[in-house]
Amino acid sequence: MTSPLWAVLPGGIDDPAAPSGGNRYDRTVLSLLPAVHEIAVPGSWPAPGPAARRALHNALGDIPDKSTVLVDGLVGCGVPEILAPHAGRLRLVVLVHLPLSDETGLSPADADDLRARERQTLHLATTVVATSTAAAERVAGLHDLARVEVAPPGVDPAPLATRDPGGRRLLCVAAVTPRKGQDLLVGALEQDLAGLDWECTFAGALVRPVPHADPRLRFAGPLHGEALDEAYGKADLLVLPSRAETYGMVVTEALARGIPVLATQVGGVPEALGTAPGGARPGLLIPPDDRAALAAALRSWLTGDALRDRLRAAATARRETLPSWEDTARTLSAICEGDPR
Repeated sequence: MTSPLWAVLPGGIDDPAAPSGGNRYDRTVLSLLPAVHEIAVPGSWPAPGPAARRALHNALGDIPDKSTVLVDGLVGCGVPEILAPHAGRLRLVVLVHLPLSDETGLSPADADDLRARERQTLHLATTVVATSTAAAERVAGLHDLARVEVAPPGVDPAPLATRDPGGRRLLCVAAVTPRKGQDLLVGALEQDLAGLDWECTFAGALVRPVPHADPRLRFAGPLHGEALDEAYGKADLLVLPSRAETYGMVVTEALARGIPVLATQVGGVPEALGTAPGGARPGLLIPPDDRAALAAALRSWLTGDALRDRLRAAATARRETLPSWEDTARTLSAICEGDPR
């Protein structure tokens, strides 16, 4: 950025007890941009109480005219009435990590209300940004937008994970919610693959715990820093059975360590998975919400020596082509400057 950037963020962006891909994206990218004025607004976004609404209103009012303001969609997309008075004097750039109405567990009425509010916010914005091409197309189609820019997440370099010959150590990194599909993975392992040799660690906040009985299933809660690095370092296969994803940052985090990925073919996940030089895919993609397909893919991995060797080789090659966070910061900076590449 050649001019100051203001960033409006959720108050819990740095809370280690509640890690999220959106928070990690915001924190990492903003740390690489110069002259950023951060405004972290506490509240239960996207449906804040009166105190949070006043705090956001006052914070926006203090920003000088004609400033560029990057607004995290979790904060801004549910409160268009607060952004509207400032849309004419500020250059609002709204970063959508996940369309609000795509969150699982919403009633039809709540989903319709959030969708309408998000639409109003995005039509107030000078620029809308998503984190994958698939997400950009989704947001544009959902809200009748002519253009949505894309700034894909980067990934930090990491050492290769150790490998168990049988590929038995499975890892799922995601908050435990219906959208992430851990219920499907637990069912596949406990009921369909109980006779095979495996263990599975779930790293993520227990928002909606999944009942389970097999001791080989370990719900570790949110992991970060060295603890998360250790979990990746001991994993043979990342499993991401999500029902919806805009990108799937954990996919590239696994690939950075040469770990193949088994994931659902939703949103930006195929973009994150990508291909190795030569075209080999470093993992397996299955339909969402399909426990039988998940169990079949896991069985193939656990029992197929040739498949494991092929996917491991592709994952090792793919790690050399992954985007960096510096790439993301340059892209987002250009977008905020009004010069997307």
